Amino acid sequence: MGFNPDFEPFKLPEEYQELREAIRGLAERDIAPYAQDVDENERFPEEALKALNESGFNAIHVPEECGGQGADSLAAVIVIEEIARVCGSSSLIPAVNKLGTMGLILNGSEELKQEVLPDIANGELASYALTEREAGSDAAAMKTRAVREGDEWVINGSKCFITNGGRSSWYTVMAVTDPEAGARGISAFMVHKDDPGFRVGGLEHKLGIKGSPTAELYFEDCRVPASRMIGEEGTGFKTALQTLDHTRPTIGAQALGIAQGAFDQAVAYVKERKQFGKAIADFQNTQFMLADMKMKIDAARLMIYTAASNAERGVAEGGERLGLMAAGSKAFASDVAMEVTVDAVQLLGGYGFTRDFPVERMMRDAKITQIYEGTNQICRMVMGRQILG
Repeated sequence: MGFNPDFEPFKLPEEYQELREAIRGLAERDIAPYAQDVDENERFPEEALKALNESGFNAIHVPEECGGQGADSLAAVIVIEEIARVCGSSSLIPAVNKLGTMGLILNGSEELKQEVLPDIANGELASYALTEREAGSDAAAMKTRAVREGDEWVINGSKCFITNGGRSSWYTVMAVTDPEAGARGISAFMVHKDDPGFRVGGLEHKLGIKGSPTAELYFEDCRVPASRMIGEEGTGFKTALQTLDHTRPTIGAQALGIAQGAFDQAVAYVKERKQFGKAIADFQNTQFMLADMKMKIDAARLMIYTAASNAERGVAEGGERLGLMAAGSKAFASDVAMEVTVDAVQLLGGYGFTRDFPVERMMRDAKITQIYEGTNQICRMVMGRQILG
């Protein structure tokens, strides 16, 4: 094959590049200045929520017919990546809005979409309630029950580790409607914060992403209209898995952004820091560390963007290919985030271990990306099963 002088190099289309410039500018201006305070005081990033709501970046995935921008999955991961580059907690606003509504978008009725999604497009938050104390990775072992009573479902049980719990207005909740049917007896519901019998419990005290509340949810004869079931009865577990296939790349994007932010901080520092009469950037061991960090970040970005770009097509193909790509990209990117942030702390030396520089926060924030939306061990199991057919 001969050289083609008209060959276009591999790059994102212009509209995505413009999107990155816009969200990076917003993040640097309206989110980054508050990131340290959000972390130290374990407070919700109100400034980020306000800026994202005003700019429409809070939930760009919501379809146009429901008041949103109808942006594709690639656009969504770019937004999350750029916010996470300066503040991991703030990146969970768009990330969890997508997580909390993806099942509805995929399988909900048009009436239910119109009831819920305009609220999210207008600035309210959504959360996803799958995990229970005794049903973490083994989600099919959940105990929360829903029983039909006339035109309502009555839900009893609890959920834990719910991101943005207490701040969200809408929750996608998985509950058992047929205890004899195993995973096929699970159904999905949209629960509103004002539904009778719903309440939010205490918050977790966490290592990282301290600006995003992680709460327990309680359902005590919680009454939900029958019209708020997502899809058909018994399809909830399928909806849960489809949701994760779409949203694991968003957690990969969060991890990617954290890694990029730590890398950028490290590069700036080593250029200024002098030891033995010269900048530590001039030492070969520093350059080798930076080169390894850069290679890992670039590889993770390609995996995340590829998975996101195939998201809509993956559903049409039955989801198998998407599941493999989603699990792999999330696991790889989150492992990279942990490695890169640890190396960034090392490059900053003693200063990296202090709160005067953001890399220690980024290292703490990176850890959860290896755990939630499917631990990396579960992601590897998903991959292995699909590889083997």
